[in-house]
Amino acid sequence: MKLTDYVNIKQGTDSTHRYSNGNTLPLVQHPFGFASFAPQTASYRGAWFYHPSDRSLEGIRLTRQPSPWISEQGAICILAQRGEPAVKADMRWSGFRPEETVLKPHYMKYRLLRPRATLELAPTNSGACIRTSFDDENGENYISVLPVGTPCFFETCGNTVKGYVECVSDQKKRENAKVYFVLAFRDGDVSEVVSDNESVKGREKSWYGRNAACHVRLAKKCVEFKISTSLISADQALVNLEREHTYSDFDSLCKDNERLWEEHLSRISISSSDEDILRTFYSCLYRAYLYPHRAYEYDENGEAVHYSPGKDTVCKGYRYTDNGFWDTYRTVYSMLPLIAEDEYKKMIEGFITDYKNDGWLPCWTATEPKKCMPSTMIDAVLADAAQRGALCGESLELALEAMIKHANVKSEYPQYGRDGCEEYVKLGYVPNSYIESVNLTLDASYGDWCIARIAKILGKEDIVKEYSARAKNYKNIFDKETGFMRSRDADGNWRDDFTPESWGRDYTEASAWQTSFAVQHDLEGLAALHGGTEKFLKKLDDFFAQPPIYDVGGYHTEIHEMTEMASRDWGQCAISNQPSFHIPFIYAYFGKKDKTEYWVNRICKEGFSSGDDGYPGDEDNGTTACWYLFSAMGFYPITPGNAKYIRFKGIVDGVKICGKTIAEILEDKV
Repeated sequence: MKLTDYVNIKQGTDSTHRYSNGNTLPLVQHPFGFASFAPQTASYRGAWFYHPSDRSLEGIRLTRQPSPWISEQGAICILAQRGEPAVKADMRWSGFRPEETVLKPHYMKYRLLRPRATLELAPTNSGACIRTSFDDENGENYISVLPVGTPCFFETCGNTVKGYVECVSDQKKRENAKVYFVLAFRDGDVSEVVSDNESVKGREKSWYGRNAACHVRLAKKCVEFKISTSLISADQALVNLEREHTYSDFDSLCKDNERLWEEHLSRISISSSDEDILRTFYSCLYRAYLYPHRAYEYDENGEAVHYSPGKDTVCKGYRYTDNGFWDTYRTVYSMLPLIAEDEYKKMIEGFITDYKNDGWLPCWTATEPKKCMPSTMIDAVLADAAQRGALCGESLELALEAMIKHANVKSEYPQYGRDGCEEYVKLGYVPNSYIESVNLTLDASYGDWCIARIAKILGKEDIVKEYSARAKNYKNIFDKETGFMRSRDADGNWRDDFTPESWGRDYTEASAWQTSFAVQHDLEGLAALHGGTEKFLKKLDDFFAQPPIYDVGGYHTEIHEMTEMASRDWGQCAISNQPSFHIPFIYAYFGKKDKTEYWVNRICKEGFSSGDDGYPGDEDNGTTACWYLFSAMGFYPITPGNAKYIRFKGIVDGVKICGKTIAEILEDKV
């Protein structure tokens, strides 16, 4: 059986705004590919434009949406239509039969009932080859290129259609932030090109339409055409198309893509008598290869270049996007060096390039930097890369410079830097005049520890001493009376209306129960605050023994993470969200592997599956998928930044990563 046959790319898509089973999209793309494609089944749901229970297709979306919480960055839809083509989604959609639909990492197929046509897609790095087959041929068949909520422009030239959409921006206006695309048809396949039902045949080299749609009238009932994209220009999209479309036909590309995905999935081999576990494992491994997305291209000279949102122009070097480090530092960047080392090194280089261009390291990187989650947890990613030797030389010096900057300097832009950094430096904690001040303090302490780790490698002992001391600042918000991390005002007073089950306000997507264990960089010190290891582990027992109750607290309404936690019987352990990720492994860290194994194995079996509802909460760009992979295999990166892992017994056997056993590949990292 092929490994791609184990993969359900719809895993986690059975989600809504109020309850997440993953909040994923079924992406058809290359591993870490520049371009992603997903079916659009119901755009009236906004960012939740795909749902596996739908029986309607509005088009195949070229998407740059990293999550529904970030939403779309720049997209178009492609749809086969018959008769007079429609533009609006509620007028153009077609029904389909789910049993005739194929969704694989490397291939998508829909049989559309309304136009009586089959639409197939096989991706390249920057685009795709699309094959459409209509039942009838009478001059009424179209391929439509349709806007998705943002201004869309087209230009026609013979058998080629060029266009671009403006990227959605929640920051300053960037004139050059666009997604460009090119569609190339074969000679004899196109009768004419129509825009908004007005013939534009012969209008060469003239951009037309704002929110326009482009309809390509086909001369044949069966055609194959190519699409390529760029963040730089339409001409660059043509360069990408010519470089990547070297296959002989659609079927050969599909076979190449399948081989590509088989090779990536085979980098981890496991054995299990339970086929459901195999399906869950390889579905999660597929998701581990989706993000971050390449955002660089190769120019005509073969040099890596990219659109830089910081400079609003084209710059040299690598760039990767669609990644929130507050989430992904916990698992993703400890998995990628094991299964995609060369790509991982380019990612790290790209993050340093962002600093060179923007003056700040990214916190949440999409087509442009985003203000989404708090803190600067790229610190842990860079510290971990430095320990592995993937970040060195001048880049390591720049990393330290950038990390020290955001640890001390308040950014004028909300998408950069640490909130409350100046007060943190002055008081030793972030006061509760800042929202989520407890998390801001704990994350800053962790980030300071990461700075010290890099400074140690560079031999900067004065910085090591300063930031090692700052890394202990988590102690300043520990309340010994209650045993929880709590917020304080600028005068040092505890917030008086405290309950440990109250979410939000001082905590990020969690309550004091989940947040108070977030001292991964100094678990011995945290245990000492509780009165020693034995008492600390008793606190951990209490954590799992508590009922999964919550108070909406600072959110003033229920958020989906609360509902998801309360839907499980894992105490206050909310694997539905990242703050709880490391907590079950604390037992093993202190020598109680049996308790780690009990909870981790139970969570894996009760909370995960290969189904459309296969996650216990948001998947978040590979984070939850990688949590499952580590947990199933029996090792976990409890402290990203030290490039080490703890071991325990997982739920699968015979694990080999790129041909090596866990012991061989980790060596002194355990």
